[in-house]
Amino acid sequence: MIIDRHISLEILRPFVMGLGLLVLVFIGFSAAKQLSAAAAGQLEMTTAFKLVGLNTLVTLEILMPSAFFFSVLAAIGRLYRDSEMSALYAAGVSRARIIEAVLKLALIIALITGVISILGRPWAFRTSYDLESKAAAKFDLKKMATGEFVNMSGSDYIFIANDLDLDRGRHMGVFLQKDYEKARRAEIIIAEAAELPVLNPGHAMQAEFFNGYNYLLDLENRQDVTLKFNNLIVRVDNQEAQEQYRRKAETTLNLSQSEQPKDIAEFQWRVTTPIATVLLALMAVPLARSAPRESRMRNVLIAVGIYIALFTMTSVVRTGIEQGRIGELPGLWGAYVFQAMLLVLLVSQPWMKRR
Repeated sequence: MIIDRHISLEILRPFVMGLGLLVLVFIGFSAAKQLSAAAAGQLEMTTAFKLVGLNTLVTLEILMPSAFFFSVLAAIGRLYRDSEMSALYAAGVSRARIIEAVLKLALIIALITGVISILGRPWAFRTSYDLESKAAAKFDLKKMATGEFVNMSGSDYIFIANDLDLDRGRHMGVFLQKDYEKARRAEIIIAEAAELPVLNPGHAMQAEFFNGYNYLLDLENRQDVTLKFNNLIVRVDNQEAQEQYRRKAETTLNLSQSEQPKDIAEFQWRVTTPIATVLLALMAVPLARSAPRESRMRNVLIAVGIYIALFTMTSVVRTGIEQGRIGELPGLWGAYVFQAMLLVLLVSQPWMKRR
């Protein structure tokens, strides 16, 4: 337990500082983007800060494994440099015991990363999409000038209003028209007020009208229909929203049941993130090895090169799955089998075993 606590503390210090720094940099970048949108009137300030928080949660699934890898590299490297590792070896502590101590902490970090990736990631995307769509709907409402004909979000409904009540989110004195060419009919709605639909990707939109008339006109002059209403709901097919199926916001359970290549890639990415966290951490242990007074630059460069190569390989495999060029098996699992073999190779190398 003493060894576990000592090694864990040595790793956690740079991990907390490094992760905190990366999060602050990302927050600064994301805040600049969202606050610019808020300054332009596209978002409310509270919405902008919520989006910054949600985006930060999503990026933690990448930042945590990366920060932990370099923290293990720095901590174990310092133990070698200060001859603490030599003292542990002299006291009878084996290299396997050092790897075990790192593994215990890596499993905890992997568990947190897995929860973020499997549960937090889709929740954050769903929430951010909802906030963005509502903000976009409100922004579109503000941009809609009164007295001008507009097309409702890419549908075939033509809309015009005499006035706008932003506080209640309503258009006043509205006119709506839709032509049914095949049926040789036209529909016209005239109402005192209307609430335009909120844009929700993947869902049909609906507009609500208050106190007016609904006319169904027969273009062949056979029979017209007139309806007076106090409240009328019109469902609007939003082809653009239907096409924006956002798999990042889908639950992991739903993705696991899909046979679409992009869904498979997204599912495997989520469930393998904890595996990546553990493998990277364990690979950092042999990569951090150095003799006293030996330059650490060589090991650092090798470690950075391996990290970039593994990250690139994983991204390439994920893209191949999305494009259907790589099957569900081996999929991303094959990439991590390769990384596990690389870990065994690093640990078993004679130059890694030298004290």
